[in-house]
Amino acid sequence: MTRQFSVSQKFANHMPDVVATRQHLHRFPEIGLSEFKTSDFVAEQLVALGYEVTRGLAGTGVVATLRNGSSTRSVGIRADIDALPIHEETGAAYKSEHPGVMHACGHDGHTAMLLGAAKIIAERRNFDGVVHLIFQPAEENFGGARIMIEDGLFEKFPCDAVFGLHNDPGQPFGKFILRDGPLLAAVDECTITVKGYGGHGAEPQDASDPIVAGASIIMALQTIVSRNIHPQLSAVVTVGAFHAGVASNVIPETSQMSLTIRSFDPGVRDELEKRIRQIAEGQAASYGMSVDIDYQRGYNATINHKVETDYIFDLARHFAGDDNVAEMQRPSMGAEDFAYMLEKRPGAYFFLGSARTENDPPLHHPKYDFNDDILPIGTAFWAELVEDYLKA
Repeated sequence: MTRQFSVSQKFANHMPDVVATRQHLHRFPEIGLSEFKTSDFVAEQLVALGYEVTRGLAGTGVVATLRNGSSTRSVGIRADIDALPIHEETGAAYKSEHPGVMHACGHDGHTAMLLGAAKIIAERRNFDGVVHLIFQPAEENFGGARIMIEDGLFEKFPCDAVFGLHNDPGQPFGKFILRDGPLLAAVDECTITVKGYGGHGAEPQDASDPIVAGASIIMALQTIVSRNIHPQLSAVVTVGAFHAGVASNVIPETSQMSLTIRSFDPGVRDELEKRIRQIAEGQAASYGMSVDIDYQRGYNATINHKVETDYIFDLARHFAGDDNVAEMQRPSMGAEDFAYMLEKRPGAYFFLGSARTENDPPLHHPKYDFNDDILPIGTAFWAELVEDYLKA
């Protein structure tokens, strides 16, 4: 049975403002570490609500602090504020005014919900302790969470626990979805450049063809997961791009491929890198060629903490009803830099279903648009979490 929370009546009065905020943010998206106007907008809203606002962590990050009562208990809630380098095709009245940049992942909605919750929390002050609202830049590509931590996030703003959410247009509307332990994968990127010797396509014996060697490397890479990784451990090695040559009768000097690598277990992560390097170098050598390998470790795996995950499960069931809370059956191979916050503080990350239809555009699609109908749910849930976690 759904519990009728005390803020459920209160937040309804704020929803037109929350929708307006979301659509304003959607119109003016900014790429990670360049969210200058977004940061200004967020900070202005929070100052007006009476929060102590700190700026500058990771350049454009904003942290808003509110204290009430005498307790030293504290909680952090994070929203991401950056957009993606995608040309928008939604046709919305509030579509992006920045060509080639759009909020294609719903960070505009995440930010609007937390700003809406900030207003309710400040007006009610029905908690005993310290609230830190973390508006984080550069989630998509540059690891803004890691940069904020390096800039002293949790030293300056101690949190007993930290929480974050992400909308999911592929899940039923209003459904809370999470799991204990591994939730999202570690992600690494690799670029392999095969160095051959160019020549005429009609005289291949006088050249060293990097396309043939590159194709051999690509096929051999497919054996890593199936033959080097334990069947009960998850991993992905995908070659997402392969570039070589400009004409049918010209053998180029080089070929280049780009890989994304996903895993959960640190040992598996190390094994994937080792085998990718061995295969690329060995296959190239078998054709009399060499390779340059640029291997970059990206975000770590996002791993939820049991106590905080159980807490979200219980709170969400009371908030939305048992039918609207589900355990994620297996981790996702997507990635999220909230991982770094969970490495430093106990906490949990979860998904909130936002589907309109069975065929909604997915995240990172040029036609994706955050579903404003879930704004009341996320807004109220954050306010409830603060009041419940820091019970007066």
